[in-house]
Amino acid sequence: MSLQVESSWWRTHLTWRTVYVLFLGQLVSFSMAVASFTSSLLADLGVNAPLTQMFFPYVLLALVYGSVFVYRRRKLLVPWYWYLLLGFIDVQGNYLVNEAYQFSSITSVTLLDCWTIVWAIIMTWFFLGSRYSILQLIGAAVSVLGLGLVMLSDAGVGGGGGSRPILGDVLVIAGTVFFAMSNVGEEFCVKKKDLVEVLTMLPLFGFLVSTVQISILERRTLESLQLTTDQILAFAGYAVAMFAFYSLTPFVLRMSGAALFNLSLLTSDMWAVVIRIFFYRQGVDWLYYLAFSLVIIGLIVYSVTGKDPETVPSIENRTSTDYQLLNDESRALRAEDSES
Repeated sequence: MSLQVESSWWRTHLTWRTVYVLFLGQLVSFSMAVASFTSSLLADLGVNAPLTQMFFPYVLLALVYGSVFVYRRRKLLVPWYWYLLLGFIDVQGNYLVNEAYQFSSITSVTLLDCWTIVWAIIMTWFFLGSRYSILQLIGAAVSVLGLGLVMLSDAGVGGGGGSRPILGDVLVIAGTVFFAMSNVGEEFCVKKKDLVEVLTMLPLFGFLVSTVQISILERRTLESLQLTTDQILAFAGYAVAMFAFYSLTPFVLRMSGAALFNLSLLTSDMWAVVIRIFFYRQGVDWLYYLAFSLVIIGLIVYSVTGKDPETVPSIENRTSTDYQLLNDESRALRAEDSES
């Protein structure tokens, strides 16, 4: 009887839509792994320009999706200053994580990226009023334990690699705070049901913010940089990988939500291990495998023991002044469209 119930459950839940979402999630994960590899390669080639790295993907995204957005001639559903804030947050997250490759190994950076999930839980709990089951919190705690083993290895117990691994780990964790805020904000904008607008405005303001910061923080670095063919190819590979990542992310967020999205991204760590072994000829310490196993177990427990809190309805239904203002302005814009 239990076998029949299990078979019925799989027939009910394992639909083509689920397979499609999982496939998209793996494309996003592979894109992230390629971006991590090219970013690490740039660091190995002596390029320390994390803001410049993201400059080119932002330009590519803004040109491609901005052309479609301008052709449609539609007003913004979300006020521009929200996209400015989202762009600023996104730039800081990418800057910190890309800078971490100067000090830590690709395996450590990709594993510690999972801290994004931890910060997302904390932010939704305190600011959006989301609640989680005990088993979900236990799953998150197991994941944190696995991530702690990465830092233990980088501290010298297992030799994680990199010139200053602890500093690199701290930079990654700080970057994940911004990534968590960016994920929440992007999911809110995606739920406005205009993916082209999000894929245009986020990189547009990301481009503007990164341009200002590059002129302040990386101008001297760029002036002294003499690009080689390998460096140009690494920049191009990073731009293409991030273009694919940003293009696919809104679809996965809309169709599956944050839990499955972050669970899909976890497989990028496996790609990172493969890259480290075959391209860098570096050994992987046993603590990494233990850490990765704990992260997987924790995330599986988290995802299957409760429904993923939907942050966007929570935002819209609460009495937060900022989000209420956003909703009012969006309705005002739609009213103006109907009158015209």
